[in-house]
Amino acid sequence: QVHVVESGGGLVQAGGSLRLSCVASGATLDTYVIGWFRQAPGQEREGVSCINHYDGRAYFRDSVKDRFTISRDMTKNTVYLQMNNLKPEDTAVYYCAFQPYKGPGYCGPPLRYQYDYWGQGTQVTVSS
Repeated sequence: QVHVVESGGGLVQAGGSLRLSCVASGATLDTYVIGWFRQAPGQEREGVSCINHYDGRAYFRDSVKDRFTISRDMTKNTVYLQMNNLKPEDTAVYYCAFQPYKGPGYCGPPLRYQYDYWGQGTQVTVSS
C-alpha cells in the first residue's frame, strides 16, 4: 500500500514562492509517474504538473509554465513542486498523486483517473 503525504502549503503574497513536498511510503519513485493536481473552491480538480521518473520527462499546464518546477530526491523518496511568482489564481488545495508506471513516455496532461494513490492535500493561499 502506498501512502502519500503532501506538505509545504501556506499563505503567501502574490509574487512569493512556496515549495510543496510529496513523500511516499511503500513506493519507490522510479516505478511511478507523479502528478500534482489542485482544486479551488467550487471548481474541478485540475492537473498542474507531472513527472515520469523513468526518463525525467515533465509536464506543466500553460498557466504555471515558467513559474513552477519539479524536482526529486530519490534518496528521500520525495518529489518537490517549486512554485514561484505565485498569483491569486493559484490559490487551491494541492494534491500529489502516484500512478504505477515504469517506462518511457510523456505524462501530461495528468488526468485524475490515471492515478491510484493520493495524498490528503495541502492548502495554498495567495493574497493579492
